[in-house]
Amino acid sequence: MYFTKFNTRFCEIILAGDEKGLAHLHLNTGEGSRQFEIQESWEFKPEFFEDAQAQILEYLGGKRETFDIPLNPAGTTFQKKVWEQLRTIPYNSLASYGEIARKLGNPKASRAVGAANGKNPIPLIIPCHRVVGANGSLTGFAHGLAIKEKLIALEQGLAC
Repeated sequence: MYFTKFNTRFCEIILAGDEKGLAHLHLNTGEGSRQFEIQESWEFKPEFFEDAQAQILEYLGGKRETFDIPLNPAGTTFQKKVWEQLRTIPYNSLASYGEIARKLGNPKASRAVGAANGKNPIPLIIPCHRVVGANGSLTGFAHGLAIKEKLIALEQGLAC
Protein backbone atom coordinates (compact mmCIF):
# COMPACT_ATOMS: atom_id res chain seq x y z
CA MET A 1 0.00 0.00 0.00
CA TYR A 2 1.26 3.50 -0.87
CA PHE A 3 0.35 6.79 0.75
CA THR A 4 0.84 10.50 0.47
CA LYS A 5 -0.16 13.65 2.35
CA PHE A 6 -0.89 17.14 1.07
CA ASN A 7 -2.40 20.34 2.37
CA THR A 8 -5.50 22.07 1.02
CA ARG A 9 -7.34 25.20 2.04
CA PHE A 10 -9.73 22.97 4.01
CA CYS A 11 -7.37 20.55 5.74
CA GLU A 12 -4.54 18.10 5.25
CA ILE A 13 -5.54 15.12 3.10
CA ILE A 14 -4.00 11.67 3.32
CA LEU A 15 -4.42 9.25 0.41
CA ALA A 16 -3.65 5.52 0.52
CA GLY A 17 -4.04 2.90 -2.15
CA ASP A 18 -2.33 0.57 -4.56
CA GLU A 19 -2.59 -0.61 -8.15
CA LYS A 20 -6.16 -1.79 -7.50
CA GLY A 21 -7.25 1.76 -6.67
CA LEU A 22 -7.62 4.35 -3.95
CA ALA A 23 -8.50 2.69 -0.64
CA HIS A 24 -8.49 5.67 1.75
CA LEU A 25 -8.96 9.42 1.62
CA HIS A 26 -8.66 10.92 5.07
CA LEU A 27 -9.68 14.52 5.77
CA ASN A 28 -7.37 15.41 8.65
CA THR A 29 -9.59 18.08 10.19
CA GLY A 30 -8.86 17.33 13.83
CA GLU A 31 -12.63 17.11 14.33
CA GLY A 32 -15.19 14.35 14.12
CA SER A 33 -14.92 10.71 15.06
CA ARG A 34 -12.67 9.36 12.32
CA GLN A 35 -9.29 8.09 13.43
CA PHE A 36 -6.74 7.19 10.78
CA GLU A 37 -3.28 5.71 11.08
CA ILE A 38 -0.65 5.29 8.41
CA GLN A 39 0.63 1.74 8.70
CA GLU A 40 4.37 1.18 9.10
CA SER A 41 4.34 -1.20 6.12
CA TRP A 42 2.97 1.49 3.77
CA GLU A 43 5.36 3.24 1.40
CA PHE A 44 5.37 7.04 1.05
CA LYS A 45 4.97 7.50 -2.70
CA PRO A 46 3.50 10.90 -3.66
CA GLU A 47 4.09 10.38 -7.39
CA PHE A 48 1.66 7.42 -7.34
CA PHE A 49 -1.16 9.82 -6.39
CA GLU A 50 -0.37 12.76 -8.72
CA ASP A 51 -3.57 12.41 -10.76
CA ALA A 52 -5.79 11.82 -7.72
CA GLN A 53 -4.25 14.80 -5.90
CA ALA A 54 -4.72 17.03 -8.97
CA GLN A 55 -8.40 16.02 -9.28
CA ILE A 56 -9.04 16.60 -5.56
CA LEU A 57 -7.41 20.03 -5.70
CA GLU A 58 -9.49 20.90 -8.78
CA TYR A 59 -12.64 19.85 -6.92
CA LEU A 60 -11.72 21.86 -3.82
CA GLY A 61 -10.96 24.82 -6.11
CA GLY A 62 -14.47 24.66 -7.59
CA LYS A 63 -13.17 23.51 -10.99
CA ARG A 64 -14.25 19.83 -10.97
CA GLU A 65 -17.60 18.17 -10.31
CA THR A 66 -16.80 14.48 -10.90
CA PHE A 67 -13.80 12.25 -10.34
CA ASP A 68 -12.10 9.74 -12.60
CA ILE A 69 -10.02 7.80 -10.07
CA PRO A 70 -9.97 4.01 -9.65
CA LEU A 71 -11.40 3.13 -6.24
CA ASN A 72 -10.89 0.08 -4.06
CA PRO A 73 -12.69 0.68 -0.75
CA ALA A 74 -12.84 -2.18 1.74
CA GLY A 75 -16.27 -2.81 3.23
CA THR A 76 -19.21 -5.15 3.53
CA THR A 77 -21.47 -5.89 0.57
CA PHE A 78 -24.11 -3.57 2.04
CA GLN A 79 -21.63 -0.76 2.65
CA LYS A 80 -20.38 -1.02 -0.93
CA LYS A 81 -23.98 -0.82 -2.23
CA VAL A 82 -24.53 2.32 -0.17
CA TRP A 83 -21.26 3.85 -1.40
CA GLU A 84 -22.20 3.06 -5.02
CA GLN A 85 -25.53 4.82 -4.44
CA LEU A 86 -23.78 7.84 -2.93
CA ARG A 87 -21.77 8.21 -6.14
CA THR A 88 -25.06 8.78 -8.02
CA ILE A 89 -25.88 11.93 -6.00
CA PRO A 90 -25.09 14.77 -8.41
CA TYR A 91 -22.72 17.61 -7.57
CA ASN A 92 -24.55 20.40 -5.70
CA SER A 93 -27.38 18.04 -4.74
CA LEU A 94 -28.37 16.54 -1.42
CA ALA A 95 -30.16 13.32 -0.51
CA SER A 96 -31.50 12.03 2.79
CA TYR A 97 -30.54 8.78 4.45
CA GLY A 98 -34.12 7.61 3.86
CA GLU A 99 -33.93 8.40 0.13
CA ILE A 100 -30.76 6.33 -0.17
CA ALA A 101 -32.42 3.46 1.74
CA ARG A 102 -35.44 3.59 -0.60
CA LYS A 103 -33.20 3.55 -3.67
CA LEU A 104 -31.53 0.43 -2.26
CA GLY A 105 -34.96 -1.22 -1.96
CA ASN A 106 -35.13 -1.12 1.84
CA PRO A 107 -36.96 2.02 3.02
CA LYS A 108 -36.50 1.09 6.69
CA ALA A 109 -32.68 0.96 6.43
CA SER A 110 -31.96 4.68 6.89
CA ARG A 111 -29.98 4.03 10.11
CA ALA A 112 -27.95 1.32 8.35
CA VAL A 113 -27.32 3.76 5.50
CA GLY A 114 -26.10 6.28 8.07
CA ALA A 115 -23.77 3.70 9.60
CA ALA A 116 -22.38 2.82 6.15
CA ASN A 117 -21.94 6.52 5.45
CA GLY A 118 -19.90 6.84 8.63
CA LYS A 119 -17.59 4.03 7.49
CA ASN A 120 -16.98 5.51 4.02
CA PRO A 121 -13.20 5.35 3.55
CA ILE A 122 -13.12 7.69 0.54
CA PRO A 123 -15.08 10.88 1.30
CA LEU A 124 -15.27 13.61 -1.37
CA ILE A 125 -15.01 11.04 -4.16
CA ILE A 126 -17.72 8.88 -2.58
CA PRO A 127 -19.70 12.00 -1.60
CA CYS A 128 -21.13 11.13 1.81
CA HIS A 129 -21.12 14.86 2.61
CA ARG A 130 -24.16 15.16 0.28
CA VAL A 131 -26.33 13.09 2.63
CA VAL A 132 -28.44 14.99 5.16
CA GLY A 133 -31.23 14.29 7.62
CA ALA A 134 -34.84 13.94 6.45
CA ASN A 135 -35.49 17.56 7.45
CA GLY A 136 -32.43 18.81 5.55
CA SER A 137 -30.27 19.17 8.67
CA LEU A 138 -26.56 18.51 8.51
CA THR A 139 -26.29 15.38 10.56
CA GLY A 140 -23.15 13.43 11.37
CA PHE A 141 -19.97 13.49 9.35
CA ALA A 142 -17.00 11.40 10.44
CA HIS A 143 -14.63 14.33 9.78
CA GLY A 144 -16.74 16.95 11.59
CA LEU A 145 -19.76 19.01 10.61
CA ALA A 146 -17.68 22.12 9.89
CA ILE A 147 -16.02 20.61 6.83
CA LYS A 148 -19.31 19.02 5.69
CA GLU A 149 -20.86 22.48 5.73
CA LYS A 150 -17.88 23.91 3.80
CA LEU A 151 -18.06 21.18 1.14
CA ILE A 152 -21.78 21.75 0.61
CA ALA A 153 -21.18 25.52 0.38
CA LEU A 154 -18.35 24.91 -2.10
CA GLU A 155 -20.66 22.91 -4.34
CA GLN A 156 -23.34 25.60 -4.08
CA GLY A 157 -20.85 28.22 -5.21
CA LEU A 158 -20.95 30.02 -1.89
CA ALA A 159 -17.86 31.54 -0.34
CA CYS A 160 -16.31 29.16 2.14
